[in-house]
Amino acid sequence: MNNQYVRREVFCRNTCHELKRFWEREIGKQTYYRESEEYRLGRSALRKLREEWRQRLETKLRLRNNPDETEKRANVGREILASLTQEDTKH
Repeated sequence: MNNQYVRREVFCRNTCHELKRFWEREIGKQTYYRESEEYRLGRSALRKLREEWRQRLETKLRLRNNPDETEKRANVGREILASLTQEDTKH
């Protein structure tokens, strides 16, 4: 075997390992950044606020589209309020 090929093989072996280590480090960095960003977003109050507003808007739209349901809810609310005030006056 020619010495020229052995040198290339050794050189390629070292280079391949260096490239592999380089890309493993880069992938590790990207994974760390992605996980830290997901953690930060998970702790953010913005997601919770958006969910609360979405629920409020859905309720308003549902009530606007169903006026009968609005009236029923108002009656139930009045009944609950009346029962609570009656209990307070008894005590």
